[in-house]
Amino acid sequence: MRLHKIEIQNFRLLTKVELLLEAKSTVIVGRNNSGKTSLTELFRRLLGDSTPSFRLEDFSLSAHEGFWRAFQAKEQEQTDDQIRALFPFIEVKLTIAYDKAAANLGVLGDCIIDLDPNCEQAVVHIRYALREGAISAIFADIKVDAAKPEAEQRTVFCRAIRDRVSKFYSCSVQAVDPGDATNTRALDWPTLRTVLASGFINAQRGLDDVTSKERDVLGKVLEALFKCAKSESADEKDQGVAKQLATAVQGIQTTIDTGFNDQLQQLLPAFNLFGYPGFADPSLRTETTLDVERLLTNHTKVHYAGVNGINLPEAYNGLGARNLIFILLKLLEFYKAFLIQRTTPGVHLIFIEEPEVHLHPQMQEVFIAQLSRIAAEFETTIGKGRKWPVQFVVTTHSSHMANKAEFVAMRYCLVRGDGSAANPRSTVVKDLRTGLEGTPVENLEFLHKYMTLTRCDLLFADKAVLIEGTSERLLLPKMNQVLEEANSAAPKLSSQYVSVVEVGGAYAHLFFPLVKLLELPTLVITDLDATKAATNKNGTQSWVKCKVSEGQRTSNACIKDWFRQPDIEPAALITKTDTEKTDGNLRIAYEVPETGSVHCGRSFEDAFILANSAMFGLAAPSEDEAWKLAGEEGKSDFALTYAIKKTGWTVPRYIAEGVRWLAQLNQPQQALPAAAAPVAPAAPVQPAQGAKHV
Repeated sequence: MRLHKIEIQNFRLLTKVELLLEAKSTVIVGRNNSGKTSLTELFRRLLGDSTPSFRLEDFSLSAHEGFWRAFQAKEQEQTDDQIRALFPFIEVKLTIAYDKAAANLGVLGDCIIDLDPNCEQAVVHIRYALREGAISAIFADIKVDAAKPEAEQRTVFCRAIRDRVSKFYSCSVQAVDPGDATNTRALDWPTLRTVLASGFINAQRGLDDVTSKERDVLGKVLEALFKCAKSESADEKDQGVAKQLATAVQGIQTTIDTGFNDQLQQLLPAFNLFGYPGFADPSLRTETTLDVERLLTNHTKVHYAGVNGINLPEAYNGLGARNLIFILLKLLEFYKAFLIQRTTPGVHLIFIEEPEVHLHPQMQEVFIAQLSRIAAEFETTIGKGRKWPVQFVVTTHSSHMANKAEFVAMRYCLVRGDGSAANPRSTVVKDLRTGLEGTPVENLEFLHKYMTLTRCDLLFADKAVLIEGTSERLLLPKMNQVLEEANSAAPKLSSQYVSVVEVGGAYAHLFFPLVKLLELPTLVITDLDATKAATNKNGTQSWVKCKVSEGQRTSNACIKDWFRQPDIEPAALITKTDTEKTDGNLRIAYEVPETGSVHCGRSFEDAFILANSAMFGLAAPSEDEAWKLAGEEGKSDFALTYAIKKTGWTVPRYIAEGVRWLAQLNQPQQALPAAAAPVAPAAPVQPAQGAKHV
């Protein structure tokens, strides 16, 4: 049994979201404020101890319009059915998969109401909606001035209704027939929380450094473990330890009663001086009571073994180690709590927020790779083989964790909309398992291996640049700086989060399905790579690199894939329009002649020389000379020379056009310059890889 699918409507950014969960671990990635925390908070409320309740602020912004339209319908005296249909609601649909051949489905039985013998899913609907008969009450005494602008009317209305939502809305849960939505059965909350147990490890874990007030976070976990141990259904060994702790405290209690309290009695004032207690009044006695749980919570601290008999306090250990220990102890707490349940939950859903906090990259990779093994280890060493039906949902901002997780286990949160009333922001969840269906297996394997080896962070960037090689990687930050200084009014790529990925011309096209799925604005900078036919000494024919003017084809796999024409000629490539080089949020850039010139470079180096011929001692741009000079330059030395030592050059046209296109995409529209102009020397920009400002 496992939770297979979650569908959410109208909760914060999760306006309409469908999320498929893996059988063991699902990793949810995405940029900041993309809805990951909202998902955890929603389940914290649904699976907590009390009946779920929400506020007006919890409704998606697009749903707020429903309240206003319902109010207007009420003012127009429409029927209650018409008005109720306009009220927004928060809804969660849970699909639980099970084995129909199982001998006993246990607690899930109450949720299975269909009569289809082949059905292997149970569906639970949770709905937070206006209570019956509450239409008049929720709008009572709300007055808006129709003479004022509608924006002011809406503001007055929203402020008035804000505190009424939680009062007149209620949350219900019911089982629904997967094959017939009209066939339902009401459930109670204890039933749901038995079917679906939960656990949460928050992003903010209070792991204070020694410079802050010590909270002894790890020590507080002991209280929960003690509560599990003293349960009647706990393991005999754990019960024995709990009884021994209680006995030890009882011994201390006896000592206090016979000694400490006698001495404490002497601190009491002599009331008999004031005629008290009198003939009929009893004497005052002190009594000190010890409680094991309070001792564990307030007075037990976790220390680390030191030397010379001096143990180190919790706060003296590194934050990363403390974070990892805390997570492991919490997982142990969840498993032990599972073991003592009188009714075994069908699924144990555990949310872990940002486990990477304070962990160095290698530790992050080990943690996400070993998470499922931790559960198996608990089953073997603690549970005596008792299976733990746990599903982990991990939210992360770490490219190290994302790259180490299984590719198909990742879910990508993307926010659409600009935040305006007409286009409110909302989250879309992209499933890398289903979203890349149809992509050849070998291509998927390449993507995952490449992203793992290079620590690629496409999953967290706002935009991406796929580049050919070393020269572009080293010079791109400087070229972007030159372009921005040439036109300070244009949108700046340096203020946007851009991932620069070195992929080479042979592999860039393999990233196309991924960046399209992620809806990630991407610029591909590659080389034209002109080739011509040549006859070998043995009489066979091969294709060799050549100047563009002599070219008959291109050897660049990315370009051939883009235009779907393996034998396309360089002469045709340099005449392609911007429209032909653009596919939605994806654009390809390769060498083209500079404005007013007919000469075209084959690679970045000769294109750079043609754009700055005077700097290389050429009286005029010359394809032959650029080809010759480029062949004499080492790529790394060439890039470092013009990134650091020599400045005041012009960015090649094809790169300038591509970078300007990427910079302005999804930005406020501004006039873009026709061409880049040389600028005065500027401080060098140190190149770097990964998500960064370029």
